[in-house]
Amino acid sequence: MRYLVDSFAWMEYFMGTARGRRVRELVEEVTAECLVSAINIAEIYSKSIKTDGIARAEERRLFITSRCAIVEVDERMAVEAAKIDVEMKEKVKGWGLADSIVLATARNSDALILTGDEHFKGLTNVELL
Repeated sequence: MRYLVDSFAWMEYFMGTARGRRVRELVEEVTAECLVSAINIAEIYSKSIKTDGIARAEERRLFITSRCAIVEVDERMAVEAAKIDVEMKEKVKGWGLADSIVLATARNSDALILTGDEHFKGLTNVELL
């Protein structure tokens, strides 16, 4: 199975929460293929700097990149994310461009999004924590 582990899921993992245990299972499971969007790296790095400092942010970045393939945002992905963004903002209050990039990345990578973010509730290619 292929999973795109989003920022919400990674932060649960790093905080050691009950939701984070599911992330741990997948990240440490040999049979699961884990992906992460470049936008998620930016979100996690930013939040980590604010809460725990740059050294901890760097540790987390290195940990994630040692476990997941990073999916870059190219022009095609950006255009698809923009289309998703317009559609989803009409349906989901608080939907953000980063959410659209994550959704476009998962769709293009044939991956399930692993998240606890309620914005993704009800979407077919999502596993909510």
